[in-house]
Amino acid sequence: MTTPSRLQLPPGNWASLLEGLCARFPRIDRLQWESRFARGRVQDAQGRALAADMPWQVGLEIRYFREVADEPVIPFVETILHHDAHLLVADKPHFLPTAPTGAFVRETLLARLIKRTGNTELVPLHRLDRLTAGLVLFSTRPETRDAYQRLFRERRIEKTYEALAPALPDLRFPLERHSRLQAGEPFFRMAEVPGEPNARTRVEVIDAHGPVWRYRLVPESGRKHQLRVHMAALGAPILGDGFYPQLQDRPQGEGEPPLQLLAQALAFDDPLTGQRHSFRSARTLSVPG
Repeated sequence: MTTPSRLQLPPGNWASLLEGLCARFPRIDRLQWESRFARGRVQDAQGRALAADMPWQVGLEIRYFREVADEPVIPFVETILHHDAHLLVADKPHFLPTAPTGAFVRETLLARLIKRTGNTELVPLHRLDRLTAGLVLFSTRPETRDAYQRLFRERRIEKTYEALAPALPDLRFPLERHSRLQAGEPFFRMAEVPGEPNARTRVEVIDAHGPVWRYRLVPESGRKHQLRVHMAALGAPILGDGFYPQLQDRPQGEGEPPLQLLAQALAFDDPLTGQRHSFRSARTLSVPG
């Protein structure tokens, strides 16, 4: 079971829906789009199948189901820590994407949880990148979703990470790293640039024995790759990081040592009941042998 992707049709002079989708997604073969139309896998916002020869209508919202041939199986299993009428908290393993992306559709945390619970209305309230393990919070119903999304928008949720990285004996802890992050090169990396800081991280030391230290990272903001960039900038790139400080010319898959970064804890006051929630990952980090 997969959840659909949504697209609001942009301006264009294509004669049909098929022609426009082929032009917009050139990496997807025309035969694959034709097959999706034939199987009712391209729909309007209400879930009704659309015809391939339907005229292109700017502004129309459509939904389609992503499909990946020969999708690799990820052998690591997620754990559900909490599930009630409004929230689901999952403990994600390394290498499992949170939501469909790239070569992964079925082998994602979202797709697995929909299959396990039967709830097609599950939506992640935030995301962990594929290489990071730990806690992910999901909304289970649309009616109360915005109340929980506001926790993240208004920074009323406490997030704590743990990381293994080289020792930094010349720095005094705890410390804070403030910097401005923007998209770098290639497009999937982030970079620190001059300007008003938009990313803030508090760094503490949990264990300072040996050449590899255990750090507690508390992000005050939620920029992409923020913790990875900040640790690398301090001179202690997180173990297993193939992106920072330099992009390594090797794939990061389940055959490689995992990135030693864990979303360890989440805590917040429930916006509906006022109840204090506190969740902690059961996963641990270890220095690759």
